[in-house]
Amino acid sequence: MMTIAIAAIFFASVALVAVQLSRAACSGETPAPDGPPAGKPPYALLVIACAAIGGLLVYTGATPIQLGIAALVLFALVAAWCSDTLCGLVLDVFTLPPLAALLLFAISERQWTILIGAAVAFAPFAAAAVFSRGMGMGWGDAKLVAISGAVLGLPLGVLALAAACASAAILHRLLRSKGSPIAFAPYIAAATALALPLTLS
Repeated sequence: MMTIAIAAIFFASVALVAVQLSRAACSGETPAPDGPPAGKPPYALLVIACAAIGGLLVYTGATPIQLGIAALVLFALVAAWCSDTLCGLVLDVFTLPPLAALLLFAISERQWTILIGAAVAFAPFAAAAVFSRGMGMGWGDAKLVAISGAVLGLPLGVLALAAACASAAILHRLLRSKGSPIAFAPYIAAATALALPLTLS
C-alpha cells in the first residue's frame, strides 16, 4: 500500500508540474481568432486522475520503465489538455520532447511497434492538418496523437483515438456548438489516459 501511495503522490506531482507549466506557457500566448474559445481546465480532476492511474499501474505490477513512460506521457497529456483549453494551442514544448524520448527509446530498444503505432496514429491526423491548413485539425493535435499511438500501440491506439473523435463529435452536437472550433486535445488526452493502464499493466 505504501508503494501505491508513493506512486499516486508522484504522478499527482507530475500533473501539477504540467498544469503550472502550461499556465505559464499560455500566459504570453494570444489565442488564434479561428481557434476554440478559451476555458478553464479541470485542474483538480486532472491531478486526481493522474494519481489514480499511477497507483493503479503500481498495483497491477508495472515495471519502473513502464512507470517512467507513463509519467512522461501523462505529463504531455495534461499539459496539452490545459494549453489547448487555455489558449487554443497544443504547444510543441509539451509534445515534441516526450515524442522524441519515446521514439529514441523505441530505436534503442528495437521496439518497432512503438514507431509503427506512432506513424499509424499520426498519418490521418497529419493529412487532416494539411488539407484543412490547420483550421479543422492542428499540427499540435497530430503530434499529440503520435504520442498516443506510440504508447498505446496497435490496435488499442486506433480504438482510443476513434473513441476520442466520436466523443468530440457527439458532445459538440449535444452542446449545439456546430460550426465553432473544438479544443480536441482534451478528448485525445482522456482517451489515451483511460487506455494507458491496459497497455502498461
